[in-house]
Amino acid sequence: MPSRAQTRIPCMMMRGGTSKGAYFMASDLPADPAERDRVLLAVMGSPDPRQIDGIGGADPLTSKVAIISSSTRDDADVDYLFAQVVVNEARVDLGQNCGNILAGVGPFAIERGLVDARDGSTRVAIHMVNTGQIAVATVSTPGRQVTYEGDARIDGVPGLAAPIPLEFRDTAGSTCGTLLPTGHLKDTVDGIDVTCIDNGMPLVLMRARDLGRTGYETREQLDADEELKARIEKIRLAVGPMMNLGDVGARTVPKMCLVAAPRQGGTISTRSFIPHRCHASIGVLGAVSVATAAVLPGTVCEGLADVDADGMRKRVSVEHPTGEFTVELVLGGSPGQPEVLSAALLRTARWLFDGAVGIPSAVWPART
Repeated sequence: MPSRAQTRIPCMMMRGGTSKGAYFMASDLPADPAERDRVLLAVMGSPDPRQIDGIGGADPLTSKVAIISSSTRDDADVDYLFAQVVVNEARVDLGQNCGNILAGVGPFAIERGLVDARDGSTRVAIHMVNTGQIAVATVSTPGRQVTYEGDARIDGVPGLAAPIPLEFRDTAGSTCGTLLPTGHLKDTVDGIDVTCIDNGMPLVLMRARDLGRTGYETREQLDADEELKARIEKIRLAVGPMMNLGDVGARTVPKMCLVAAPRQGGTISTRSFIPHRCHASIGVLGAVSVATAAVLPGTVCEGLADVDADGMRKRVSVEHPTGEFTVELVLGGSPGQPEVLSAALLRTARWLFDGAVGIPSAVWPART
């Protein structure tokens, strides 16, 4: 007679940046990828627009998973596999990184004993398995314990928290193979000028005015704009092969982003889609790709972005629906043909609960 007991899986729920997700040790999940995906769908409650039978929050920003293990690489402390659990489809997408969820990986690794904490702060080198890049997170660890309280503020998250600086290197072409996967700073697709770029996140930038929009609409206005979303999706499907991504009809990349001139004192204003709903703010690596396009001459950002012309270290303030996101880029090459050497930014994270999540034993039988 089958057991009626649910399968209990150790799980830590964390806010990472402006997202929220379930963090697991890889050893606590099935080794078989297909079986693991079924487990993650059950954990989040997909497919269901409310995710009422799981711990997902009925939003792409809260239906995310981090799977962590000791690293297989000498230059990293831990391996981090990101999984985007689609809300209303029975699908798990592993074709991208998530820089917001990344912010919680360092604290999680220390809490789980994968990394020994140092007194004061602890640097955690993280191998982003989805694309093979390394990121380094600096976690506040006074008294050799993770602290989540501090004085850092990020737009899109209420209150203050301990800062977690993130440094990215070698992110150019993380998914598409090259920074400018089409080989051009600007292409024309379906009559619209676009810049296709991948500096950590495959992204397609379009001037909002070219689509008959201001670029300052609210998230709710854009989510209700079916005509605009259909036009953007048509462009997204067309550029997938151009960006070396193939057929992207069932994928969550590339992300799509409307750009406009800043109006809050920043560098560039954005409204990003992930890819079918407007982001409440902007993704971490999406912001890095936007910032990169903003400083490169000849992209769709030229004439809109307010970029400091001096120096090879640029602070780019990316405006979004709930505030701004500052990215610091270190450039090489020449002023006329710069190349991005590294990107740094600030996030925060907070441990929300640590325990076990239950799924039906029919999905994955309890282990003995």
